[in-house]
Amino acid sequence: MECFMSDFRKARRKDKEPSTPCPDDPKLYLEEAVLERKLPDIDLRVLVDLPAGLDYNEWLASHTIAFFDHINLVYGTISEFCTMSGCPDMTGPGLRTYLWFDDKGKKTRVAAPQYIDYVMTFTQKTISDESIFPTKYANEFPSSFESIVRKILRLLFHVLAHLYHCHFREVVLLNLHAHLNCVFAHLTLFNHRFQLIELKETEILQDLVLALKVHSDGMDSSCEEGKKCDGLDGDAAASLEGSQPSADILCNSEDRNVVKPDLILTSTTVLDISNEEKDVRSCEMRDFCQDDVGSGH
Repeated sequence: MECFMSDFRKARRKDKEPSTPCPDDPKLYLEEAVLERKLPDIDLRVLVDLPAGLDYNEWLASHTIAFFDHINLVYGTISEFCTMSGCPDMTGPGLRTYLWFDDKGKKTRVAAPQYIDYVMTFTQKTISDESIFPTKYANEFPSSFESIVRKILRLLFHVLAHLYHCHFREVVLLNLHAHLNCVFAHLTLFNHRFQLIELKETEILQDLVLALKVHSDGMDSSCEEGKKCDGLDGDAAASLEGSQPSADILCNSEDRNVVKPDLILTSTTVLDISNEEKDVRSCEMRDFCQDDVGSGH
């Protein structure tokens, strides 16, 4: 904890050198003490398997909105530490650097806060577009819907990668690491089931997948038994063993926005941190650090 506090004090110095860890720095998110997920007695397959009778695109839409909401919420709690000077590049583990592609396909190197702002703005605009994410009766999903979801999830994964690589200290100090791990585990299993993000994107956090034992609940064995994970259609996914979720996570287009938070944080403490609470935590953390310095520890 003393190490974390020292790093936290350094993170407050926004005008100093970038906070991006050096290649030789240990990956703090792999430490045993922070590998909790807070999903007691919950079979994660319930959260990812397509329920019988539910439209595949509806399932994608509900999860995509939920992933966006929770990743955006977690990032918002540490956004003050993600600065133009501290994070001049959008980076992830393994020296991965992400470039932003504009509407014309032009690649641009931007700072992490700018990149993430682009991601969140694009996603918010997209999921609010009735022609892409329909919520009204008789409105249909576009033929390109899955490809749009693939892009959104890929970009959101970039944000997760940056959080783990550059801001995990702050996440731990705010006691939000279990929530972050929960979201990551859910996204990992959802992607494992429907193959929406390319392996070259997700491989940089494969060590975290192993450390969290994300697939220890039998997900891999279901594939080995001939139930293929890639290219599942609605009927095939619904036929998988244990694929019937509880009624509280079934949704349709009319109640999608109401149900979506439970898709990730079922049976966990709800993550809802207001700006006022963030300020209180920042003050408490600052006082703790000052006491720590005064005591000579």
